[in-house]
Amino acid sequence: MDTMLILGGIMLFLAVALGAFGAHALKERLNESQQKTYQTGVQYHLAHGLGLVLIGLYAGMAEQSSLAVLAGWFIFAGIVLFSGSLYALSLTGIRKLGAITPLGGVAFLAGWVLFIVAAAQG
Repeated sequence: MDTMLILGGIMLFLAVALGAFGAHALKERLNESQQKTYQTGVQYHLAHGLGLVLIGLYAGMAEQSSLAVLAGWFIFAGIVLFSGSLYALSLTGIRKLGAITPLGGVAFLAGWVLFIVAAAQG
């Protein structure tokens, strides 16, 4: 679906921009642990942005794409919750934000399971 392709492109753009921002503008502001946390957010953001593009391409080819599109929305939610919480945690130091991160991980897992089911159904 075009929506997943566009969303994937936006997520990839943001991942590259946030990665560059972290590597340059935040270099002096974050300690080593915070930098590592931030970079983990960027890595998952990039990987799952590519996943959204993959899902969008698959959904465009599949006869019944609704399950694949649902998978894409779960992946998007995972990016927001997982990577977003890691960005916020590293920038603010508020440790309680780390409680959100596993919700994003579960969203990623659910999204990939939905994608597997969609692909298995053809």
